[in-house]
Amino acid sequence: MDLLLLLLDLGGTFVFAISGAIAAVKHRLDIFGVLVLSFAAGNVGGITRDLLIGAVPPAAIAHWPYLGVSVLAGSITYVWYRIVDRFSYPVMWFDAAGLAFFAVSGAEKALVYGLNPLMAALLGMLTGVGGGMLRDLLTIQIPNVLRADIYALAGLAGAAVVVIGHVLGIPALITTIVGGLLCFALRVMAFRYGWHLPTARPPDT
Repeated sequence: MDLLLLLLDLGGTFVFAISGAIAAVKHRLDIFGVLVLSFAAGNVGGITRDLLIGAVPPAAIAHWPYLGVSVLAGSITYVWYRIVDRFSYPVMWFDAAGLAFFAVSGAEKALVYGLNPLMAALLGMLTGVGGGMLRDLLTIQIPNVLRADIYALAGLAGAAVVVIGHVLGIPALITTIVGGLLCFALRVMAFRYGWHLPTARPPDT
């Protein structure tokens, strides 16, 4: 379980760090700004999760691989941005992957620390959306989670699969794979086909 959580955390850190670096390059930040945004996007969700469940100091601060993975992702994007940018909608793809990694890892870690299933699912969602929210705020954009397209709901769906599997006694590896794939697929399909929740409309004046 410890190895699974570490791999999920580092995987989420890497892909969210790339999404942060891509956003930084597009906003013409210098190399230091790219690395800062990489670390922030890649680690704030996990740090928030660890603080809320009492896993202190947070893993992203206590263990060097998190910083190393963030710096690696930021450096790769800074040096080879043209290659990374060849992906269609690069930020969306990496953002969806990071959301999937962190949603399932957040739920798994919350369960390990004894949270009840409902709160574990919600914490998984929070872990998934944290990095993307900070990335968007630092680049002066409305966070994706607050927009109409399905984002937090995809994270919650992935985390819910992990929690339900835990309650039913299904092996964690299976539920994390299924939950992660479900989360990723929902996010990508929502982006591609314009799926969204109902939006608020001001009253006619």
